[in-house]
Amino acid sequence: MAKKEETISLIDTFSEFKELKNIDRTTMVSVLEESFRSVIAKMFGTDENYDVIVNPDKGDFEIWRNREVVEDENLTNPNMQISLTEAQKIDSSYEVGEEVTDEVNFISFGRRAILNLRQTLASKILELEKDSIYAKYIDMVGTIINAEVYQIWKKEILLLDDEGNELLLPKTEQIPSDFYRKGETARAVVARVDNKNNNPKIILSRTSPVFLQRLFEMEVPEINDGLITIRKIARIPGERAKIAVESYDERIDPVGACVGVKGSRIHGIVRELRNENIDVINYTSNISLFIQRALSPAKVSSIRLNEEEKKAEVFLKPEEVSLAIGKGGMNIKLASMLTEYTIDVFRELDAATEDEDIYLDEFKDEIDEWVINAIKAIGIDTAKAVLNAPREMLIEKTDLEEETVDEVLRILKAEFED
Repeated sequence: MAKKEETISLIDTFSEFKELKNIDRTTMVSVLEESFRSVIAKMFGTDENYDVIVNPDKGDFEIWRNREVVEDENLTNPNMQISLTEAQKIDSSYEVGEEVTDEVNFISFGRRAILNLRQTLASKILELEKDSIYAKYIDMVGTIINAEVYQIWKKEILLLDDEGNELLLPKTEQIPSDFYRKGETARAVVARVDNKNNNPKIILSRTSPVFLQRLFEMEVPEINDGLITIRKIARIPGERAKIAVESYDERIDPVGACVGVKGSRIHGIVRELRNENIDVINYTSNISLFIQRALSPAKVSSIRLNEEEKKAEVFLKPEEVSLAIGKGGMNIKLASMLTEYTIDVFRELDAATEDEDIYLDEFKDEIDEWVINAIKAIGIDTAKAVLNAPREMLIEKTDLEEETVDEVLRILKAEFED
């Protein structure tokens, strides 16, 4: 009765293996053979005199043992040798020195051998599945996929792909206003595949600039066809993004093509990104012009560049300053990310009064020296420069209290009013 159960157990093992995903026939046969050989080697110390034949289509196998015929009194290793008497029971024509090949019933090795085989197989199958998942997803990094939300935790969401593989969408890779329920479909880009201790973890992202790029490639045929190139992307996920595009064909307007008629192409992307505002601008290698475009919708009057330090001082009319900075400093932050330049904005100086400027050190009687030093540390050393710098920028960059900045501005304004 036990032997029958063990036979069924082995057949189950084969059927499990045949149903495995992404494992080709050659690999399957190889792993099954390795597993049998591993068990035989553990039992007899070697598997070199065994032939293992696996028939995956039928779900069965054959094991043949090769032994040398020796004189009865010289038999020392029953696994590698067979006595002449035993050999001649199989076939009377056998002689000493010949090789006898006989089929071995694996079940005769006992229950422990069968258990050992199943454990070895289970371990190898698990490793193969992990290798297969890793190989599949390492080639998909940077690709958008759709997956089903399976479990929602505080720090991450567990999703399942079409084949039931587990994917992770960490909280840090979610747009702040993302909200999902179990069973819903989420769209994200494969950000990376971690493979610590051969345990692949597929990490998805909706905040990556690559996600935005792939969405544009899907929505704008000219990008997919290579007629328009995305040169730079800067994102504050869920809030605002700037994307610089370029066309090598003068007949194609890259910005118009990306936005679409009445915004038809960009609307779907904006919805997917939870109403993230997207500014599309023309790329240029002229850094001064690129900074001007990046600060859109503000109109820049002039720019002073320091290319070595990658800094730009931008001068605007007073009414344009708030547009350049944007709500919560978002516009200037994105422009800096896009151009890779530190951008400082200033109100445009009146040419007639520009020569009347006074160095901050002249105000040491009225303003504490440490306050003057804090302002000078951000590259502003004259009274007019302070008055022409936006108040919000002074507070943020100098790290001074609002009241301190307001007092400095009051003292400097009074000087020029007098």
